Amino acid sequence: MLEKIGKYTLHTLSSVYPWTNVYGLARTLLAVSTLLTLLLNDATIFFRPAAGIAEYPNCSYNLSIFCTVPNEYSYLNLIRWLCIGILLLVAIGWRPRITGVFHWWIAHSMQTSALTLDGGEQVSAVLTLLLLPLTLTDSRKWHWENIDAQTQADQVRSGAVLPHIVALLTIVAIRFQASILYLNAAVAKLKQEEWIDGTATYYFLNDSLLGMPPLLIKATEFVLNTSLVVIPTWGTFVAEILLFAALFVPKRYWSYFLFLGFALHGVIAIMIGLYSFSLIMFGLLILYLRPVEQEYRFRSSLKRLRTWSLTRRRRAAPSFDEAH
Repeated sequence: MLEKIGKYTLHTLSSVYPWTNVYGLARTLLAVSTLLTLLLNDATIFFRPAAGIAEYPNCSYNLSIFCTVPNEYSYLNLIRWLCIGILLLVAIGWRPRITGVFHWWIAHSMQTSALTLDGGEQVSAVLTLLLLPLTLTDSRKWHWENIDAQTQADQVRSGAVLPHIVALLTIVAIRFQASILYLNAAVAKLKQEEWIDGTATYYFLNDSLLGMPPLLIKATEFVLNTSLVVIPTWGTFVAEILLFAALFVPKRYWSYFLFLGFALHGVIAIMIGLYSFSLIMFGLLILYLRPVEQEYRFRSSLKRLRTWSLTRRRRAAPSFDEAH
């Protein structure tokens, strides 16, 4: 009996390899989001007085990387550029076992010490922390590397079972966390009258701080200023409920929910400019709704795109007889 259980466990572990470019792409999106935030904003944007915050950066949490230097903008900008360099290494996929810890440190520091608006830093800090068991057990040089099935099976049979189990449990934990995140977002809306009566989108998109630019407001007046406003308002709620329920749906249907999540956060990015937040949520959605064993075939996709492009050019180019 125990022998059968052992064989079944080894077979299961061999068939689901957690260290693939699926989680690699998610890490890249998380890193690029924070990298762009730091690259496009000076230290004076992140570290300044605010309501209830007299000292800046906020060093009530000693783990912040921004609290390792004197409280002067020249030093803080130096740390900012150091973080950008580290995040670049994370984004290109170098040594997940090393860069995973630094990635979490930077994300945690941004959440606890910097002044930010869109809430993406909190998701990033939690997600990079949850990813640590996965990155620390990843022995690859690049998180884009594909490991063939035979090598995967050999690793499991050679005794590398515990890291494998830890990594798979980490993926499961992240999926539960993502599902709860969307459930919490949906349930919280039920406590606000504007979401119940369907007018919340009007107020959010016309907000002076995080609302749409005037051009988009004018283009969407026929929706925001009429009863049609209930469609995006209740549609957001329904989308979040569906994304929560995706956890309990068979894997073969996950791609539909992944597309729904991308569409939801893509629209949010375009409408109110929360690009860094949406990149982080894209990374979370990939970890949530893309089976880690279904690796992305980037080279095959590029090859198909190149073939399609060449075919279009040949069809568009006039023949010798037509040219003469």
